[in-house]
Amino acid sequence: MKIVIAPDSFKGSLSALEVCESIEKGIRKVLGRAEIVKVPMADGGEGSVQSLVDATGGKLINLKVKDPLMRPVEAFYGILGDGTTAVIEMAAASGITLVSKEERNPMKATTYGTGQIIVHALDRGCRNFIIGIGGSATNDGGAGMLSALGVKLLDENACEIGFGGGNLDKLKSIDLSSIDSRLKLCNIVAACDVDNPLCGEKGASYIFGPQKGADEDMIITLDNNLSHYADVVEKYLGISIKEYPGAGAAGGLGGGLLAFLNAKLKRGIDIVIETTNLEHSIKDADLVFTGEGMIDYQTAFGKTPFGVAKIAKKYNIPVIAIAGGIGKGADTLYDQGFTSIFSIVDKPMNLEEAIENCGVLLENASERIMRVLKINNNFNTLK
Repeated sequence: MKIVIAPDSFKGSLSALEVCESIEKGIRKVLGRAEIVKVPMADGGEGSVQSLVDATGGKLINLKVKDPLMRPVEAFYGILGDGTTAVIEMAAASGITLVSKEERNPMKATTYGTGQIIVHALDRGCRNFIIGIGGSATNDGGAGMLSALGVKLLDENACEIGFGGGNLDKLKSIDLSSIDSRLKLCNIVAACDVDNPLCGEKGASYIFGPQKGADEDMIITLDNNLSHYADVVEKYLGISIKEYPGAGAAGGLGGGLLAFLNAKLKRGIDIVIETTNLEHSIKDADLVFTGEGMIDYQTAFGKTPFGVAKIAKKYNIPVIAIAGGIGKGADTLYDQGFTSIFSIVDKPMNLEEAIENCGVLLENASERIMRVLKINNNFNTLK
């Protein structure tokens, strides 16, 4: 019997690899000789670097960069097992969690630190990039990142404009003569799970600005500034990003990556499935385990278990999902490739207790599941 274990992390408790290992322990108690393939997964958001590093035998790189307010901060990225692919979470350098609620100001916040991570990875020989663009504190269209990469965004006096979305209205011209030449050799994919355009009522400023500290007046200013930025970009690069789906992700970083780095925007789970070669592992499996902290109706919106189940359904392979909690609408997943869904909670407990004992709870839940499946003769003969 071949069993594939492909879960996301359980946030605040276990990494995806640790979840794999806990589920494997439970399975082994029932089917000691089963072939088990562990594929740590993610959906392109938080935890994706660790999952992809674990899945490919890569390594984490730690470095110091500038945070959204240009202060020193410890950041990280991953180099995958091939030695040439960097996986970056922009939030590690330019994320909203790096600034306090009182400090949040998208007029000033910059993606400069994200650009510094890219340069560091280039220096390490990486030429393929997977960049997760979520959780940002910024609304600068990627201008700060571009500055770190050598792009000169100039005002009417041919001086570089200041950092932050509040300075984009000063942009008059773009000088690409000093852009890092190694970028021409790179393949860049951005993990993007929103389709918001750069500007307008569904754009970066209106939809995401408030959570980053923008009031109503700031939202209008930021949107106008991004619109102006897009006009100058189109004038100098011949690329229209104002209405492009996903360009508004991470405060317009999606648009900056598209226009200047020729990046492709793809759903995070699809990138992870492709990078981990998950379909190859699943196609001849007898059973698939997946899971994450909470499974509910939102799981179908591109979350890890849904992506895993979609692949398994293609090959008519049963899928068992294990979650910390099962929420509203989870039953709708049974028509989308899920065979059954189980919670790890086996008695009354609070969230802190569940998080603290997550590994043991996962192990016990997977053992119970396998003991039920063992009733089937096809499983019983493989004891």
